[in-house]
Amino acid sequence: MTNAAREAAQLLWRHRCDGTTIASLPEALRPRHSGEGDAIQSEWPTVSGQDVVGWKIAATSAAGQAHINVSAPLPGRILARYVHAMGRPVSLAGNRMRVVEPEYAFRFGEDLAPRVAPRTKEEILAALESLHPAFEVPDSRFSDFTVAGEAQLLADNACCGEFVFGPAAPDGWREKDLRDAAVQATVQDARGRQRYTRAGSGRAALGDPYVALTWLANRLSAMGITLLAGQYVSTGTCMTPLEVEPGDRVIADYGAFGTIDLQLST
Repeated sequence: MTNAAREAAQLLWRHRCDGTTIASLPEALRPRHSGEGDAIQSEWPTVSGQDVVGWKIAATSAAGQAHINVSAPLPGRILARYVHAMGRPVSLAGNRMRVVEPEYAFRFGEDLAPRVAPRTKEEILAALESLHPAFEVPDSRFSDFTVAGEAQLLADNACCGEFVFGPAAPDGWREKDLRDAAVQATVQDARGRQRYTRAGSGRAALGDPYVALTWLANRLSAMGITLLAGQYVSTGTCMTPLEVEPGDRVIADYGAFGTIDLQLST
């Protein structure tokens, strides 16, 4: 499927750049199973000319999987173009999902090369450099991503959107249990008035962000992909995604792990 995979990735990338959507990929390019979806996604760095600076995990809760009608989490590549410094406004132009997802992200300090035996959480933890509060502003190239199916969602880079990574958490985070670590998010309107707050925790990400991280590392290993030092892994939303509008400001307090804020523009 090499030529078809690249053509499909090129089509999706064009729609991503234009901020437009399609109902589905043309039949000749449509992936029939997750392996073909992975193959299309693997072409995104080439067709975009962008480096992969990390990975995301979509659908890390039962509710998230039910919402997009998939049976398992989905990995996606975070491209350099879509990572923004905290404090820099992020545009919602062309974005139809209009949500922000507070997440726990990890940055690797050493490579994790593929191997036959699955890695344990402890082995993966030893390769980490830092923990970061993170925001994803996801999006999809499918007009109705809830019916696109797992293979097409993988092809669409697992709805990977814009990312902001906050400052590294203070020392001592390795000894903390993230499952019940509370995350409190606030959404303000363009005038600075509070619209609403929402609470969540690490349990939303496959029950534990470390479990989600371990799942991703072992899935990539099975695909022959090396997780590189310096890359991030964002482990999925800690709460029901935050509904937002242009002009909103989103602030998330991760307690001992820090805070992060995001200004949204048109």
